[in-house]
Amino acid sequence: MEYMSQEGYDKLVEELHQLESVELPKVREAIAEARDKGDLSENFEYHAAKREQARLLGRIRFKQKVLEFARVIDTSRLGSDTVGLLSKVEMTNINSNARMTYTIASPHEANLREGKISIQSPIGQALLGKKAGDIVEVRVPAGILKLRIESITL
Repeated sequence: MEYMSQEGYDKLVEELHQLESVELPKVREAIAEARDKGDLSENFEYHAAKREQARLLGRIRFKQKVLEFARVIDTSRLGSDTVGLLSKVEMTNINSNARMTYTIASPHEANLREGKISIQSPIGQALLGKKAGDIVEVRVPAGILKLRIESITL
């Protein structure tokens, strides 16, 4: 089971619709055009279009599977006393005194540019269940990171 926000669920549904109703018909049209050009054994365009179709079908199946097992979290039932999924955590790197704010998200919603880190990431795992004021040590590829949790909101 995959827990996610309503926003993340809606985004996945939109992506799936885009793949099925826009991109897949384009690829099928490209295959038909390439097929009309004759000999398929040496037709690069045909083989490229078939590879693209296989890639798209794989992405469609993956997104369908994610949506099949997705459960939208009711944010009104979540508490903000400890870090959990969909918590917005403000923290300070004790070593560099840098402040940062991240939202703990499902792996399918994680996007560092938007300030969303995966619950399965090393930082996400280390923060789970912690409270404001706690100091957390996280093993990351660059070494050990010491973070102080300043605040937790939803």
